[in-house]
Amino acid sequence: MVWGRIVDAISTPKLPEGEPTKLPQYFPVEPKGCERHAQTLFACLTNEATEKARDMEKAGLLKSYFPDVQMKPTDENAAKLVASGAAADNPDLPKPGENPLDQCRLQIAYYQRCCERELKKKKNWLLTEPYRVQEEYRYSKTKNEVGKDD
Repeated sequence: MVWGRIVDAISTPKLPEGEPTKLPQYFPVEPKGCERHAQTLFACLTNEATEKARDMEKAGLLKSYFPDVQMKPTDENAAKLVASGAAADNPDLPKPGENPLDQCRLQIAYYQRCCERELKKKKNWLLTEPYRVQEEYRYSKTKNEVGKDD
């Protein structure tokens, strides 16, 4: 336990090279013992990654999750600058194919390493368990069923 903390303080986590940065499957979980890493990751996602995503959205560089939806730039000036190639000279402008999560790559690696270690412990088992929402708290299927008692 103590040895793990010392190793964490001295070494840096292994960053995967060549693959896109993504959040782990258990992402919003904050296990006991990983509060510091989780809070720094949440702060990075809230600030740096969100700013980068908004800049990409303004320039029209974000890709949609849906194939039939075409993303349009919200800021024509930024879109013109990116299209003209000025993004290579200015590091503040987004580039095509960038991942907003790359801003938080180190924080994601620390969070992932800590969670992989801490989620195995008994005190954090409950965080990995799937849960079932009771029937009365689920959304109804039609508008006519709202408030209807059987």
